[in-house]
Amino acid sequence: MSATDTRDDELIRRQLRFRSWHRGTRESDLLIGSFADAALDGFDSAQLDAYAAFLREDDPDIWDWVVRELEAPAAHAVLVGLMRAHVAARQAGGA
Repeated sequence: MSATDTRDDELIRRQLRFRSWHRGTRESDLLIGSFADAALDGFDSAQLDAYAAFLREDDPDIWDWVVRELEAPAAHAVLVGLMRAHVAARQAGGA
């Protein structure tokens, strides 16, 4: 991987973090934005692409999948699992 690739991923991370914190409702901002802060730095390019696709979903759907624990589409199942774990850790005072 070249330095250019790394810079591109960093730009993508910044863009995704911004999109995560500016969803339209404070509840969605807190849910999705706090997850982005905790997770995006560890995501590789493929995971960043998957997260970008996830962010194209409607906030009420994301809320239902993560908070109400409704079944998410298979394409988002891993991310929803990570977000549920993030929420559980925050509720336990872990992050």
